[in-house]
Amino acid sequence: MKFKSVDIFSPYILVIIIALYVSLAAIAYQEHLRNLQWISSTTWAYVFGGTIFFIAGVFLPKFIYNHNEKLKSLFGGPNVGEKDSAPWYNKLRMLLDERVVLAAVMIAIFLQILNLYLLGGIPILSGYLKFKATTDLWRFAYPLFLPAITILLAKYPRKWYYLLFIIGLGVFAINGYRTTTMAILISGFITLYYTRRMKTSHILISLLIIALVGVAAGYIAVMSIQWQQWALNPLQLVAYRAGFTMMVFDKIVHMAGTTGGTLFQQAFSTGHPRVIVGEVVLHYPLPGGAPTTSITSTIFGPAVLDFGFYAMAIQMFIIGAVLRIIYATQIKANGAFTALYAIVLTHTMIWVETGPTDSVVYIFYFLALIAVVIYATQLMRTHKKPEGNS
Repeated sequence: MKFKSVDIFSPYILVIIIALYVSLAAIAYQEHLRNLQWISSTTWAYVFGGTIFFIAGVFLPKFIYNHNEKLKSLFGGPNVGEKDSAPWYNKLRMLLDERVVLAAVMIAIFLQILNLYLLGGIPILSGYLKFKATTDLWRFAYPLFLPAITILLAKYPRKWYYLLFIIGLGVFAINGYRTTTMAILISGFITLYYTRRMKTSHILISLLIIALVGVAAGYIAVMSIQWQQWALNPLQLVAYRAGFTMMVFDKIVHMAGTTGGTLFQQAFSTGHPRVIVGEVVLHYPLPGGAPTTSITSTIFGPAVLDFGFYAMAIQMFIIGAVLRIIYATQIKANGAFTALYAIVLTHTMIWVETGPTDSVVYIFYFLALIAVVIYATQLMRTHKKPEGNS
C-alpha cells in the first residue's frame, strides 16, 4: 500500500510542488531575506492560471479515455507479449537487454570521469569550473546514464546495481549542478517506488534524505561561487532562492514577449537560455560581477518572456497532457516505461524552479513519447490479431 493507495507520484504531484515552491517564496518575502519584497498580484495570478492549465492538461486524456470505448478496449486488454509483437518490436526490445543497459551505464560513468579529468578540477568547489563543466562529454554522458541506470533498477534489481547508482550519482554530483544531482536521486527513488513494495516509513525516510541532500547540494554549490558572498543558513538559502526566482518571474510578467522566441531557440541549441534571462531581465553581468550568470525563472518564466501569457498556458496544458499519457502507459506496461516516466516527472518537478530550458530534458520527453507510440502500435496489432485469425 502506498500512503493508503494514494499514488503520490501521479502527475498531480506537480501542483503540490508548485504550491510548496511559492510558499517558500512567501516565507522569503515575509522575512525580507536579503531585502526581497513581495511580488505583484498579477504574478500570483499568472502562477494560478498556469497551474490551472496544467491540471486541465492532466485531466483531458483521462476524460477522453473514460468516454471512448475503443480506447478502453485497447488499453484495458492484456499487455504486449513477445509472441504477439512484430519482429521489429522485438529487436527494439533487445536494446533493453541487461548487458546492453549495463554497458551504457559503465560507458556514461567513464565519460563523466573523463570529463572531470579534462576540466582539471572539481567543479562543485569552483564557480568558474562549474560554468565550464557542461561540456559535450557531459551532454552525452548524462542522458545516457540516467535512463540506463533507472532501467537497470526497474527491470534488473541486482544489489550491486545500487552501488553503480551511488557511484554515478557521485561523479555527476561533482559537476556542481544541484539539478543533476537531484534528478538522478529522485528518478531513482520514483523508479523504486513503483517497482518495489516500499513501506510508508521507508518512503518518508527516503523523502527526508532527498530533501536534506537537496539542501546540502544547493548550499555547497552556492558557497563555491567565488564572486558571491552569502550570510544565509542552508534553510534560509532555500527560501531565498525560491523568493529570488519568483521575483525574476515577477519582472518577466511585466515585460512579457520581450525575447520573442530566443529562449526557446536557445533551449534546442548549445546556448545558455538562463544566461539570456539574466542579461535581459536583470541586466547581467553587473559591474565587477561574474562574466556570466545563470538565472532561473520558474516553469512559467521562459514561455512568458518569449511570447506572453498564452504561450505559458499552452505550454502548461501540453506538459500536463503528455505527463498523463506517459503515466498511464507506465501503470499498464511497467519496466522501462516506469523508468522513463520517473525521469520525465523528476525533471518537470525541477522545472518548477529552473524553467523548461534544458534540451536534454526534451530528449527524455521525446524518448518517452516515442516509446508510448511504439507500445500503443503493438497494442493495436495485438488487439486486431484475433479478428484476422477468425
